[in-house]
Amino acid sequence: MKSGQRFLALSVFFPLFFCAVQSYALPVRDAPAVKGPTRFFSDSSGRQVEVPAEIRRIIPSGPIAQMFLSAIAPDLLCALSVPLTLAEREFLPAGLASLPVAGQFYGQANFNPEEIARIAPDVIIDIGAPRENIANDMNNIYRATGTPVIHIAAELRDTPHAFRTLGLLLNREEKGEAIARFCEKTLGRADAVLEKAGSAKKTVLYCLGPQGLNVLARGSFHSEILDWMSDNLAAVDNPSSRATGNETNPEQILLWNPEIIIFESHTIYTGADRDPVWRQLRAIQNGSYYRIPDTPYNWLGAPPSVNRFLGILWLAKILYPQFADYDLYAECAEYFSLFYGYNLSRGRFEQLTGLQ
Repeated sequence: MKSGQRFLALSVFFPLFFCAVQSYALPVRDAPAVKGPTRFFSDSSGRQVEVPAEIRRIIPSGPIAQMFLSAIAPDLLCALSVPLTLAEREFLPAGLASLPVAGQFYGQANFNPEEIARIAPDVIIDIGAPRENIANDMNNIYRATGTPVIHIAAELRDTPHAFRTLGLLLNREEKGEAIARFCEKTLGRADAVLEKAGSAKKTVLYCLGPQGLNVLARGSFHSEILDWMSDNLAAVDNPSSRATGNETNPEQILLWNPEIIIFESHTIYTGADRDPVWRQLRAIQNGSYYRIPDTPYNWLGAPPSVNRFLGILWLAKILYPQFADYDLYAECAEYFSLFYGYNLSRGRFEQLTGLQ
């Protein structure tokens, strides 16, 4: 996705935070001085932020930040932005599910300054794609909550650097470096596979919704991995920034007629080969259709965070098995260990992916 498109998608969400602040008539707090030894940290917005010398209590700004922080320093989280689902609770470190929920600063814009003040974090950390006026956004959150706020840029290729930055900020350099190297290895694997595939990228549709009639459109906020690794046939005039994608119809899907179809869970995936419309497609006829793994998060996005590194590994194997010469189970087991502290058995891997 182009940077301008990514900003446009995000700019739909973040102003809702400020609308929420205004509509609830929240007071601007006098930010207290940070107690004890401090240091200044230069964040990705170019701000010099005074934070405790040792950060012990963190609140994430939203789901993307929550996923990053759960991987590198789950013990430092003192609240969540969104509650954990049952699927997430199986894999993520014990104790996270019992944390209070302080809300998020964009999207639902349901953050609770009073709850944040009660929890008294050392810092709020925002992680995600850079946005125009991000410094002002962070300063506004600081004034509304009375808590130092740090922004760390983390687009897909920035992810290794983001983890190294978090490692320095949180005194978790070793863990940050280990995760960064895994991310670099994964990106390198995908680059090598795509180089071998050359111009012969597979034509793909990513289908969502109960009947599979929504698609992740090319150039949309959530289609970055798909657009990079395949020829995403879903070209529409106004790509949706929502995870639900763009609505289409059976006639258009038949016209696109991709080589491979990726279904999201809770779609027509299990009955596609018996449906009179879907079975006209060559992907269905050839058995080249798959359900994207979605535990503990959707592996290709929603939200588009660290989960996408699982999706990169999985998608390369699905699209270009002749070039993806690595053990997918071994790579996924390493990911689950690094990011979640979870020992992924081969049996559980097969349940999650439907692969053997």
